[in-house]
Amino acid sequence: MIGFCMTGSFCTHSEALGTLKKLASNYDVMPVMSETAYSTDTRFGLAADTVREVEKLCGRRVIHTVRDAEPLGPAIPLEVMIVLPCTGNTLAKIAGGVTDTAVTMAVKAHLRCSRPLVIGLCSNDAMSANLKNIGTAMNRKNVYFVPMRQDDPVKKPYSLVADFSLAEDTLEAAMRGEQLRPAFR
Repeated sequence: MIGFCMTGSFCTHSEALGTLKKLASNYDVMPVMSETAYSTDTRFGLAADTVREVEKLCGRRVIHTVRDAEPLGPAIPLEVMIVLPCTGNTLAKIAGGVTDTAVTMAVKAHLRCSRPLVIGLCSNDAMSANLKNIGTAMNRKNVYFVPMRQDDPVKKPYSLVADFSLAEDTLEAAMRGEQLRPAFR
């Protein structure tokens, strides 16, 4: 079984759902959503619609509380976990060891069992305030990144977005203990 975690970055949720659909056809998937992603309606869609789609694709209820995410790891072992999309805020928490959302708890619980974590970063401040967090996370054992690119270098010069088309390849490489290269496209 694999873990699939979603955080904010609402403009990328439709791509994340497309990736989840592909993964769910090949793997048994345990879905986790941050409290914000689980409950926030935006101009990109209604939270309830996203939750319903995730649950339909995975065939199980979304974990969306810290309490319910805590057993992932020792009690509910996952082969690999992906956070897609992973906001800069969530990346900062992962890099700093902060555990205050369902996703950060799921990540902590998963990593304490020395299993691979894949991060699909989607952040407007990736190459500014979050650059140090990318470096910190990349240097950590069992943490891998979906290759990323600048989505709009002119209007958003500090933004990076994961290449969703490489998420499954990144998962497979992570399960072999390898970072898919190049990490930046």
